[in-house]
Amino acid sequence: MQMSNVFEIKDDVYMNGEKFQIISGSIHYCRVVPEYWRDRLEKLKAMGCNTVETYVAWNVHEAKEGEFCFEGDADICRFLEIAQELGLYVILRPSPYVCGEWEFGGFPAWLLTKQGIRLRCYNKVYLDCVARYYDKLIPLIVPYQITNGGPILMMQIENEYGSYGNDKEYLNALKNMLMERGVTVPFVTSDGPGKQYMDDGCVEGAWRTANFGSKGAERFETVKKIIGDQPLMCMEFWVGWFDRWGLKEHQVVDYEEHKKSLEEMLERGHVNFYMFHGGTNFGFMNGSNYVGEIYADVTSYDYDAPLSEDGQITEKYLEFQKVISKFREIPKVEFTTPIIRRSYGTLRLEAKAGLFNTLDTLSAPVREAMPLSMEELGQNYGYVLYRSTITRGKEIESCEIRGGADRAIIFADGKQVEIRNDTEMHKTTGFELQEESGSLDILMENMGRVNYGPEIELQKKGITHGVLINDTFHMGWDMYSLPLDDIAKVDYSRGYEEGMPAFYKFTLQVDEVGDTFLDTDGFGKGCAFVNGRNIGRFWEVGPQKRLYIPGPMLKEGINEIVLFETDGKAADIIRLEAEPNLG
Repeated sequence: MQMSNVFEIKDDVYMNGEKFQIISGSIHYCRVVPEYWRDRLEKLKAMGCNTVETYVAWNVHEAKEGEFCFEGDADICRFLEIAQELGLYVILRPSPYVCGEWEFGGFPAWLLTKQGIRLRCYNKVYLDCVARYYDKLIPLIVPYQITNGGPILMMQIENEYGSYGNDKEYLNALKNMLMERGVTVPFVTSDGPGKQYMDDGCVEGAWRTANFGSKGAERFETVKKIIGDQPLMCMEFWVGWFDRWGLKEHQVVDYEEHKKSLEEMLERGHVNFYMFHGGTNFGFMNGSNYVGEIYADVTSYDYDAPLSEDGQITEKYLEFQKVISKFREIPKVEFTTPIIRRSYGTLRLEAKAGLFNTLDTLSAPVREAMPLSMEELGQNYGYVLYRSTITRGKEIESCEIRGGADRAIIFADGKQVEIRNDTEMHKTTGFELQEESGSLDILMENMGRVNYGPEIELQKKGITHGVLINDTFHMGWDMYSLPLDDIAKVDYSRGYEEGMPAFYKFTLQVDEVGDTFLDTDGFGKGCAFVNGRNIGRFWEVGPQKRLYIPGPMLKEGINEIVLFETDGKAADIIRLEAEPNLG
């Protein structure tokens, strides 16, 4: 660690007694492979920023209760060290809730199994879980505070709490937890630029900042009337936006208004770009929003940010750099990580296996009278297959799923009958069996838990209540957990049926490793794996048409790419292109 500096927030922001202007950008370490952390931070500094902001997602560090991970992709200490090596300061947002279009707003799914728990309020069950998490997290980051010679300038309490509730006892409990574990840097809160939001989300002694995406001068005037003598900062300057599945095209935001707002804010205060670099929702870590129905976010978190999903400098980056240069000298930065885009061409299918054919190699069934939710099965993400036998005659007049989330594919006698999304679960469509008795399978997909808003506690996945056949509960279910965290268990010798969920294996010979983009044209819906790692979801509805594969996920020699497709739509080829296609 370096010698400690004195960082103070008074009428303005001061470093060692001199005024200091925070020009920050958001990079979420969990959305970037560790091998590229230095590259993204170098490019942040080169745009003119002196600070990086990052969330700390609880579900990254404690995916299973009591099992903590701070290594590899979750090595937050290494991220902080690289920032300091580059002379960057850090704004840390240490959860427990982060939002961020991240799965469940950063909460671990196992919280939903706790009897009597209420999230984001003064609830003992919840706060006891937070305390145990903080017992592991906070001692790791305390040495990196500026008061201890590290890069962390300040830490945020919760996130946009005024948009959710008004429990001051809860916010103060979080503040006290942090202080008791050694946090000595200033605290900060961030909320929408409205009086109710900022008043309900504030904590005594914390710097009150605001989040918005336009009209910098006007918003700052509004905020000034609310916060009084505190300095002005936009903690989330939204310079882009996120995509969800089903949009017609990738959202791109005109940056001319943003340039004007940026200059207005830098004339008056401090700013953090949200996002500077969005990165990727690898695996099943995309969040969702609820607007009458589930709107699941896509795999890419490009966000139309100044630095693209794969770390390319954009025109927006260069224009923001020009504005920043009016307020501070732009440092000369050498980019030390070689990054190249590569096209590896067309790959042909080598093997395929039906999900039902290889089911017993992937999961052992749990038998219960009534369906259990994904969380009750001890599973966080992915899919659950619910299997039963129907003995009610050939004609099944109605099949209704009560409490289904988020997407169901119904099979009778091993053939697809219907796909239902979210609000369609209560449909009562029937079907016909081949004999007087037959099989019923329901493949449920967790599309990503809601990350924002009042529905955050209503996020149990799978089937949470039951299945009605001909208007009465059907009982006797075998449930197969399918988190797909070990696809090496897929047995490609077991067979395959057209039109059914299946795994498709391709191999790629790599002589020179580089970033590439997986084009899933011809496939319906599912997720993709590179050398066993889940790189995210694909869906023919778009807008995203290609999945980003960072070079470090590949190796020289033979690489394996597997697509798991659920809807029975597949092709014999995939393509690895040098350019993204976000729609």
